[in-house]
Amino acid sequence: MKKGILSLFLFLITQLCWAQFNLSSGKSVKVACDNTEEKVVHTALDLLSRDFKAVLSAPLLVDDVQGDIIIGTVGKSPLIAKTGVDISALNGQKQAFLLTVLPDGKLLIAGSDQHGTAYGIMELSRFLGVSPWEWWADVIPDKKTAFTLPSDFKTLQSPSVEYRGIFINDEDWGLMPWSSKNYEPADQQQIGPKTNRRIFELLLRLRANTYWPAMHECTLPFFLTKGNREVAEEFGIFIGSSHCEPMVCSAAGEWRRRGEGDYDYVNNSASVYKFWEDRVKEVAGQENIYTLGMRGVHDGQMQGAKTVEEQKAVLERVLKDQRGLLEKYVNKDVTAIPQAFIPYKEVLDIYNAGLQVPDDVTLIWCDDNYGYIRHFPTPEEQARKGGNGIYYHVSYWGRPHDYLWLGTFSPYLLYQQMKLAYDRGIQQMWVLNVGDIKPAEYQIELFLDMAWNIEQVAKEGVTTHLQNWLGREFGNKYAETLLPVMQEHYRLAYIRKPEFMGNTREEERDPVYKKVKDLPWSEQIIRERLKEYATLSSVVEEVEAKLPANRKDAYMQLVKYPVQAADQMNRKLLNAQLARHGKADWEQSDAAFDSIASLTRRYNALQNGKWIHMMDFQPRKLPVFKRVAHETAITPMVKEKTPAYKWNAMDCTTGNPEHYEGLGYEGKAAGIGKNTSLTFVFNDWKTDSVEVEIRLLPNHPMDEKQLRFTLSVDKSAPQTVSYETKGRSEEWKENVLRNQAIRKVKLPVGKRKSHKLVIKALDEGIVLDQIMLY
Repeated sequence: MKKGILSLFLFLITQLCWAQFNLSSGKSVKVACDNTEEKVVHTALDLLSRDFKAVLSAPLLVDDVQGDIIIGTVGKSPLIAKTGVDISALNGQKQAFLLTVLPDGKLLIAGSDQHGTAYGIMELSRFLGVSPWEWWADVIPDKKTAFTLPSDFKTLQSPSVEYRGIFINDEDWGLMPWSSKNYEPADQQQIGPKTNRRIFELLLRLRANTYWPAMHECTLPFFLTKGNREVAEEFGIFIGSSHCEPMVCSAAGEWRRRGEGDYDYVNNSASVYKFWEDRVKEVAGQENIYTLGMRGVHDGQMQGAKTVEEQKAVLERVLKDQRGLLEKYVNKDVTAIPQAFIPYKEVLDIYNAGLQVPDDVTLIWCDDNYGYIRHFPTPEEQARKGGNGIYYHVSYWGRPHDYLWLGTFSPYLLYQQMKLAYDRGIQQMWVLNVGDIKPAEYQIELFLDMAWNIEQVAKEGVTTHLQNWLGREFGNKYAETLLPVMQEHYRLAYIRKPEFMGNTREEERDPVYKKVKDLPWSEQIIRERLKEYATLSSVVEEVEAKLPANRKDAYMQLVKYPVQAADQMNRKLLNAQLARHGKADWEQSDAAFDSIASLTRRYNALQNGKWIHMMDFQPRKLPVFKRVAHETAITPMVKEKTPAYKWNAMDCTTGNPEHYEGLGYEGKAAGIGKNTSLTFVFNDWKTDSVEVEIRLLPNHPMDEKQLRFTLSVDKSAPQTVSYETKGRSEEWKENVLRNQAIRKVKLPVGKRKSHKLVIKALDEGIVLDQIMLY
């Protein structure tokens, strides 16, 4: 009893001796930070100062000796040692930080390196309630009268993935015209340092460090635009380049400006070599990730070599010469320089033909442009010193159809594929193709949160992550209402993206693919979908009416525009489909087109014209975005075929499916482990056969070159079914447009009251979405 009282007494004394970290509105905050810290640390402090003024109306006073907040980098700042805090957990870590309240109530922010210190500073901004999107989506932070951290507060964080960032791609209809015509007007089409400063600020707030700049011919290249390099250095950003832009050279935009002859390493190697050499000499002193290899001037096969063997021979010479340049100008220890090789499109064939890539170079794998990863590292590739990375898309220009407009990519698919990638050893570099950034804000944050702390996101799940995101941006009360809206918004777009609703194709020779035509949907399916979208739109309106005035512009960008524009796109094209068959008025389709145009004008007028030229609802002026021509259908409308049984993967009576949260047409898709089975029961079958329609995730093989499963009814012989696709086959195109791979199998049924349908996976990677019995 006496011991217990003594322990309680000592505990209370300890608590009294340790103080909370307290800040008050209007009261200046002193920060101790050595002036020898790297630029990115001082950049982060500038952002923190802005945030303190916004939230607490308090100025930040920086001193190099003492303060309420003590900031320092291990091995660089003398301030850390004076606190007496054990920072051994930071030793040997990259980009890690420690935040802890000291006994005297001061706050220590310590980083293992300059990046870690900067991320630690921005973590305090997060605690203050400042959204990473406070500028990019006008999420105005709420004012506070005070801010407190408890006396026992401590957080130690480090990244799951070393290099994490975004690729600005297909900038022609948003970011580039907005930048060069509005945000920082210029004499030529460019994305300048003022714009990049805002992009890098966003990356710093999202704890990202990697940037692949825009590289289309329409835009003045990054390194040819005055001031861009210096801004990257201020924010500690590693500049890299994409699959067709080696040695941080934007070949598409730069070769015609500073190259000579053909971009051909077979017949014009001296000029190409000089093209690379000049850039490496110019940027050798800054942080870069050098992409090795060579393709065509833009996104095409290299010149001068036709066969795979010829291309392989050229690439072997290219890799040797490029490494020589890095060794000569950047670091004599070439293995210490961040480098990447990207086996994308035809380069994957060359790699598979035996191309030897130096062991210290990171292999960057790719999805198929629609979110399904094509290759996972083998054990040998996982063991490489350079590790493995991923180049992933939530925006894309190309065949079978672009999706550049609304940012509707399924966060559940993103999570499932990226978690699988991480678990399979893709842990060195993650780069996300984000198009124009807007309106893919949520997908960007989810991707980068996973890259920072994948276990945390896995622990909470995408649904909780999304709800927390909505709560931060609009308040928890509204998040509860908006969560099911956004989930359904992503689910409906997973079934068919708004950009795909015209049933058109791009980059096909036959002009019939350019013509808007019927989707293979019945009137019942169409009317149900229109009703579902109408419900979402109605809730969005109701929430907007209740929101505080200072959140309405953010709401327009993050919720209202994407949800209601998707609704109107469906109204435009589905009502047109009904009208072609005499089942609706054409005015409904025309009114939807006008609504999209009106919504877009409102978006671009936000914040007194801040976003003029950012949002274009007709990227590339594709047929699907135009007003639909009034025509009469030639063929009859599809009739609904009702299945006798319809299941999702979770309806099995026996088996252990791995449920993937929110994934699939009903949000209930599930994985089937290799050599395991799921059983489904059906009763009172009247015929001697059954047609089974299996609908699966259209992903790619994992360990083997096949995706196979077997089907059987009762004790009949199992039928083996394969559904992997090759390249850009017609089946692959249909699969990615509808986000399902479909197989139909006819099986015999004996006479009995109850029957068992068994599906067994023969390979890794089988993900079942739905089953229909006819």
